[in-house]
Amino acid sequence: MKTITLCAALAAFCISSATLAAPVNINTASAAEIAEALKGIGLNKAQAIVKYREAYGEFSRADEIVFVRGIGESTFEKNKSDILVD
Repeated sequence: MKTITLCAALAAFCISSATLAAPVNINTASAAEIAEALKGIGLNKAQAIVKYREAYGEFSRADEIVFVRGIGESTFEKNKSDILVD
């Protein structure tokens, strides 16, 4: 019984910590960091963000992330409080 309780507590901690990602600066973060921090952004989209940044320069506003192909307004809305640009 003790083992089951411990496993349940560990699982709850892992799930809660995965959903509480820290804000990420999309001007300086790696693709892996962006993918880990933002909801609905996998490694492919995160790589697209980095490629866009390299091609066009730094983002001046968080909402400019929608200029990246494959990232729409709904993805921005889900993540706007976690996107930093300075």
